[in-house]
Amino acid sequence: MLNVVQTAKIPKEATGITAATHFVHLPGDYGTADFVLRRGGRLANVRIAYESWGELSLNKDNAILVFTGMSPTAHAAASALDATPGWWEYMIGPNKPIDTTQFFVVCINSLGGCFGSTGPNTLNPTTGQAYGLQFPELTVEDIAKAGHHAMQALGIDHLHAVVGASMGGLSSLAYALQYPGEVDYLVSISAAARALPFTIAVRSLQREIVRNDPAWNNGDYYAGEKPQQGMLTARKLGLLSYRAADEWRERFNRARVPAERRNESLFGVEFEIESYLEHNARKFAHHFDANSYLYLSRAMDLFDVADHGGSVNAGLAKIHTRRNLIVGVESDILFPIEQQLELAEGLKKAGHAVDFHYLSTHHGHDSFLIDKDLFAPVLREFFIRSLDEKLNDSRD
Repeated sequence: MLNVVQTAKIPKEATGITAATHFVHLPGDYGTADFVLRRGGRLANVRIAYESWGELSLNKDNAILVFTGMSPTAHAAASALDATPGWWEYMIGPNKPIDTTQFFVVCINSLGGCFGSTGPNTLNPTTGQAYGLQFPELTVEDIAKAGHHAMQALGIDHLHAVVGASMGGLSSLAYALQYPGEVDYLVSISAAARALPFTIAVRSLQREIVRNDPAWNNGDYYAGEKPQQGMLTARKLGLLSYRAADEWRERFNRARVPAERRNESLFGVEFEIESYLEHNARKFAHHFDANSYLYLSRAMDLFDVADHGGSVNAGLAKIHTRRNLIVGVESDILFPIEQQLELAEGLKKAGHAVDFHYLSTHHGHDSFLIDKDLFAPVLREFFIRSLDEKLNDSRD
């Protein structure tokens, strides 16, 4: 077995970096040092932050690439280098659904993110200043391409599986679309072939809120005050869309905060739901870069499987995986269940094997982070089956 770790100097502008974070520098395209983006932009010296678990097999055939949603770091699970629980702790580890005694698992911070990978907060080598809005237009396909190049830089040419939820589910689809035949199994959770008008509208409002904060300063705020108020309000709107009304009612109803915690302002925090939004949004706004928020948000709006074939079904027909797992949640208002059904049916029409799971929970879009008892068995069964299928192949 091989341990694969490639490190580089920790960038001074990076946040969310731990002892378990490693960095890989991506090869350029077309014989140049530049990473070429889908909409024509170019980036020099692209760096991707990642964490890994397990060991790569001698045949390099047991690698799983995990793409994150918009906001997490690459710290998906604890490891010997960082024992802090990760954002998908119940899913990744020894004898867990994504079993690191069987698989070599890599989770990357997306291109355009702000937790170590090249993004708007990264220093532009040409100017010595943060890219800001000089960062080129970003797409989900670029995020997937960066993941692919990162795997190549680590010596991995073929994946056992690509996995993602939310934006990560889009990135996983984009990976399978762009690199057919280079991944055996696809897992897409709470994602879609393309965003619906409602979802685009919500994200558009979030971006407008950030850009209307005077401190945003047309994206040039790195030497001064950050657009905290804009990020705070945008995140609150996001939190409302990540969960479902039934959960808010069950969890908070009309409960008031204790008198000692109330704001003196006439319109200050009085209800527990207000307190929850304030607390969680403030944590997010403190550590997440506003420009990364804008770029990643827009990338999700732009993604459309139909761009890869003229229609959604034609695009899905280009995926050449052995088996696909599509998971949706009935209470998800950002990516409603009919969108996962569209993916499953489109893949089936193309002759692909599909496992489709419709999960009932009132936790909404973020259910994959919360509902261990629902999601863990689904992924465990899928990956056990994937190992069985490959074992049967070796016997034929």
